[in-house]
Amino acid sequence: MILLRVPRASKAILAFFLIFGSSLSEHVLVNAAPRPLGSTTSSRNPQQVRDDHQQQGHGKRTHQCEQTLRRKAWHVLSDTEKQAYIDAELCLMNKPSRTAIEGAKSRFDDLQVIHQLQGNVVHLTGYFLPFHRLLLRAHETLLRTECNYTGTQPYWDEARDAGRFTAAAIFSDRLGFGGNGLPSGTPGAVTWAIGTSPPHSAGCIADGPFAGYVLNIGPGMQNRPHCITRSLSDSASQGVSQGNVDACMGLPTFAQAWPCFERAPHSGGHRGVGGEMYNPYSSPGDPLFYLHHAWLDKLWWQWQLGNLPRRISDVTGRKSLAQPPGEGEMVGLGDWLYMMGVIPDARIGEVMDLRGRRMCVEYDDLN
Repeated sequence: MILLRVPRASKAILAFFLIFGSSLSEHVLVNAAPRPLGSTTSSRNPQQVRDDHQQQGHGKRTHQCEQTLRRKAWHVLSDTEKQAYIDAELCLMNKPSRTAIEGAKSRFDDLQVIHQLQGNVVHLTGYFLPFHRLLLRAHETLLRTECNYTGTQPYWDEARDAGRFTAAAIFSDRLGFGGNGLPSGTPGAVTWAIGTSPPHSAGCIADGPFAGYVLNIGPGMQNRPHCITRSLSDSASQGVSQGNVDACMGLPTFAQAWPCFERAPHSGGHRGVGGEMYNPYSSPGDPLFYLHHAWLDKLWWQWQLGNLPRRISDVTGRKSLAQPPGEGEMVGLGDWLYMMGVIPDARIGEVMDLRGRRMCVEYDDLN
């Protein structure tokens, strides 16, 4: 069993630990640091981005998409569609990296490291929902353009499985993502220790299409070869309940709704799966990450549709964990989201409307 200990951190960072129940490392990867989110390196200033955003019609279709991708829930996919998605993910795992980022060896790593290196910035900040929306689009794009996948990014309708992750069909070893990790104390088991919080133990997944796969990024910020770990928790998975979702849906502003989505449905999914998914840096190492965040993105879009003309422009929040809530410059439509060369970077204003020319996405039962 491997024990990872983490030094004490600031109150803001520790709050981030406790939401995920996982560790943040103070290790730094050299020659791979992203530009700070929100910095401007383009000739298009924030006002131009806002103007372009206004011209996209405040919820009206712009007919600028050559093709609109329609995402569906995993449980409604046919067996053939499920197998095609799994095969495409395995393809990314076996394709060599095309970035120069230290530690990345595969295209799957290229996506994971985008999240790893920006973990301190894209959680508990106003960047959370827009960043993960664009990261999902990056993942979907690579599946379709590099692995001959003709489907779309599916989502895991987690509220259906709230409180019963251990029995959820998505963890099947056949046409699923494999099951739980091996018990604590067995070879490959990992324990995260954070401050005074109880340690979290997780073991290597033992079955399914991703059993035996070796991750290169993580755990946390420690890049070393390791397996995909899980530690399913029915009690933690109650965070994704329909009641929690409904509570977030009823909030009128982004400033209220975004923290609600991040703290309840979001953390409930990560903690309910455990292991790699429990880690706020390296969680995309579990392929379920993308189905979990596709569900969260669907929830955000559903909330936006509740008052689309206003809510596709409604974004705010602090820009870093070190920034006291409600103080300093807030996240805005002109701020950048960085994809480190995997796909082009985007301004937040370009991803707010899922049906706009940058995203071109819909969800099956919302449009």
